[in-house]
Amino acid sequence: MKRSMRNWVKNENVQMTAIAFATAVGAQFKINPFREDYFRIGLGVSILLFLLMIMPHLSYVKTGILTGIANLLFQSADLINHVQTVSILESMRDNLGAGVYYVVFAYGLSKFRHRFHEMQPLLLGGLITCIDFSSNFVELLLRGMLSGTNIFYMKEWLYLLVVGGLRSYFVIGLYNSFAVRQMRLLHAEQEKRMEQMLSVNSGLYGEAFYLQKAMNTIEGIAVDSYDLYRDLREQELNQYSQRTLGIAQQIHEVKKDSQRILAGLLKLYDSEKAVNMSLSEVLNFAIKGNRKYSEMLNRKIEIRIEQQYDCDSPYYIPLLTVMNNLIANAVEAIENDGTIRIRVLEEGADVQFAVIDSGKGVPEAKRDVIFEPGYTTKFNEVGIAATGIGLSHVRDIVQSLEGRISVESAPQGDKGSAFVVSIPKANLVNGDGADQMVQMDK
Repeated sequence: MKRSMRNWVKNENVQMTAIAFATAVGAQFKINPFREDYFRIGLGVSILLFLLMIMPHLSYVKTGILTGIANLLFQSADLINHVQTVSILESMRDNLGAGVYYVVFAYGLSKFRHRFHEMQPLLLGGLITCIDFSSNFVELLLRGMLSGTNIFYMKEWLYLLVVGGLRSYFVIGLYNSFAVRQMRLLHAEQEKRMEQMLSVNSGLYGEAFYLQKAMNTIEGIAVDSYDLYRDLREQELNQYSQRTLGIAQQIHEVKKDSQRILAGLLKLYDSEKAVNMSLSEVLNFAIKGNRKYSEMLNRKIEIRIEQQYDCDSPYYIPLLTVMNNLIANAVEAIENDGTIRIRVLEEGADVQFAVIDSGKGVPEAKRDVIFEPGYTTKFNEVGIAATGIGLSHVRDIVQSLEGRISVESAPQGDKGSAFVVSIPKANLVNGDGADQMVQMDK
């Protein structure tokens, strides 16, 4: 039922009929600029112009014909209702010009419909004013021929020109406001999709990075297992050597499966890959995501950014992965409320990223082991430890960019900790190796 209703609303004939009806109704709100009560200016033209501009897929001429017929019927019925002595034919004769007006107006618009978006508002308003004035001229000429009345009053013609101009520019202003709002909504939707895409790509990059490391480890285990097989065979421990050979073969199969998975991850990762992104954009996405994370944890955290350096980098995905991890750790380090400061500055040949939180800090005795795989200070409510790969993950990605990471006390005697990442500026800007950071062993 809903689908059939939706299809009915999207039908072009239904849309054109609805425009014709809305225009005819709007035309009933009118003023009479001439001495005789036979020519009226209503809201119908403004409604027709606006709807045609926001629905350019419709046939302008067909819409104009339908609108002209609807307007002829509405105005004829209105005239008969107010003047009981007027016949149906007389009423239709007096209002035929009004119907023709909409046909001529829509036809004139159809000649420029594909150039509306290219023209400046002032020029477009002047063009529509000319079309409006020409349509009024045809209407009045037809009325004069059918009714035998004098239509050549200079004052009234000037009035029509002014009203047509005001009406045209008003509708164009309204349309531009509508278009700007639509563009803002589209931009917001595109930004949301970009944020989702970056989040997915960041996750894919991290998984691919660690799967590559795991494959290297698996390959080392396979080599060690085969060496052990040969040693056992030389010692004529055939029972154990065969079992060891079987283990080595199974490990090799695991590696081949991992290679296939990695190839799939890299394909997904590369399919969404853009060329470059600025550091400020990377930070913006990381901060926005972690503000939502802090809200989810019911923590009131203010995230400030102090950026003194910016550049475009092909390594925006690994940078986003690093910053997401560090900011998320800072959010988790703050119990209820606090502040996170993010600094980006140029230090000689390096770009320095610092994430400074007002949390509980990292004891000096543990700063040497905090980046080791498996180390964690996070436990859930039943005492089970987290995986502890976050900071080791960050360290490995930073090292892949030939950078370094360290943890310090928060500056100026404040409580909390400061994670400082330094990466050579040349490595951030140079994109020659951007596709080689995560790849399969051949």
